[in-house]
Amino acid sequence: MRKWIALGLAACMTVSSLTGCGSSKKETEAETTVAESSVEETSAEETTANESEAAKSDLDKLVFTYVTSPLNVPTIIEKDQGIFAKDFGEMGITTDYAELTSGADQTQALASGDVQVLYAVGATSVILSAANGADIKVLNMYSRSPKAFCMYSKDDTLTSPESLKGKTIAGPTGTNLHELLVSYLAQADMTMDDVNYVNMSIPDAKAGLDGGSVDVALLAGAAAYNAEKQGCHKVTDGEGLIKAIIAVATTQKFYDEHPEVIAQLEKSQQEIADFMKENPDETISIVAKELDLDEEAVKDMYGYYDFSLDISDDDKEGFQKTADFMLESGMIDEPLDVNTLFIQ
Repeated sequence: MRKWIALGLAACMTVSSLTGCGSSKKETEAETTVAESSVEETSAEETTANESEAAKSDLDKLVFTYVTSPLNVPTIIEKDQGIFAKDFGEMGITTDYAELTSGADQTQALASGDVQVLYAVGATSVILSAANGADIKVLNMYSRSPKAFCMYSKDDTLTSPESLKGKTIAGPTGTNLHELLVSYLAQADMTMDDVNYVNMSIPDAKAGLDGGSVDVALLAGAAAYNAEKQGCHKVTDGEGLIKAIIAVATTQKFYDEHPEVIAQLEKSQQEIADFMKENPDETISIVAKELDLDEEAVKDMYGYYDFSLDISDDDKEGFQKTADFMLESGMIDEPLDVNTLFIQ
């Protein structure tokens, strides 16, 4: 009897011992799981903090060129919606605008550091600046619109390059319009020396045409549309003569030193493009109000423009064609490989 009691007690003790070990193991595993969860949460918090810190920038102020003419829809939409101010404000950066219409003034401002981003600059201006040794790089595209760039006159006998000999022609230097004039004259083996060229902004050139001090005005956008409606004679447009490439540019130095700013800029540009695509009627209304045009006019002109951001092979070919043409016409002194114009 005592033997069976002893065996029973031993069995109970063994079961109790085994049960106790199982409970201790579960508690240990639970504690380990909690600890691991705590580590993961801490790691996640640190990652979020690091990402937030990475989004910040040591840059205090970012200046963009602001040019609405001829029909710079992304520029108008961006400012109206406050996209740059919002997006860069979250990074602790204030934004400002420099209203520079001349390509030469724009590239000079970039070179001096007064402006960090040329938000709509002509290929001609980029090439001229690079040929003069400036640090200027194309970040992405802004627009292409050869048919939107035109030459207008009140004299309907001006129908060929030869007919422009000795005429006073006004428009902005170092722009697509300037290139249009040079390219048109070259069809008859003529140069800028064969005409009386006056450097003027588009609005001033249009005013000169209206007032009679200018024989031919180089126009685009609203000014060109109004000239057409007024019955002015279109001498030519850019179709087949120029690519009319407009780009977004910065410097290689700025690109290298502020990658977080460049990344946000590209996101903001896509945000602008999305707004234009998703809100076509509102976009037309905003642009019409800014340019003091009726909405029908904006719709008519809008069809001439391709505002896609990506740099295509055709865009690069357009840059090269412009550079080669500028060399042939004496606008630059040395051949330029346009592949050097793009961010490296």
